[in-house]
This record gives sequence, structure tokens and C-alpha cells, in this order.
Amino acid sequence: MKFENNKSGNGGVLTLNNEIKEVGRLTYTVFPEDQKLIISFVLVHPEFEGRGVGKFLVEEAIRFARENDWKVYPHCSYARSVMMRMNDVDDIFLKH
Repeated sequence: MKFENNKSGNGGVLTLNNEIKEVGRLTYTVFPEDQKLIISFVLVHPEFEGRGVGKFLVEEAIRFARENDWKVYPHCSYARSVMMRMNDVDDIFLKH
């Protein structure tokens, strides 16, 4: 599987694709002046649910934020629940 980060202005879409089609996507907005990335939405296509795809997308967004020294605010309830179960995100997790 392969990630693609399609940036546009202050936002973008991270997609995860297999060899044939898109598996899932995560939308985000960046506020560089606040050093913040907001995860707006995580979508996993039904045929790929239950395989950890959503978590992979959240982890990729965290990696992207770390590369840019941004904090992450998970507006999406799914992304928030994933991050709350992770042990290594206290340095970048904005809980409110």
C-alpha cells in the first residue's frame, strides 16, 4: 500500500491506496502560524474496514506533522480515539 499527500493551500488529503484503488483517506487543515495540523475527517472504504487502515492514516498524519514541527488536533472523533490509545504522541497531541 502507498500513501499520497495531496496538499492544496492550507489543507490536504492523505490517501492510502493499494495496487488497484483508494483504500481510505484523511483530510486535514494546517495553521502554520499556530504550528498546528487539524485532522478533520478519516474515511475507510467499507471493503477495507477492520484492517487498521484508519489507524495507518492517523499515524501518517502524525508523521507528517512531526516532520514540520506541528502539533496535532484531532477534530475527527475517530482520530481522537486512535490518538488517545497511542503512547508516543504526548509531545504533539492537542487535546482541546
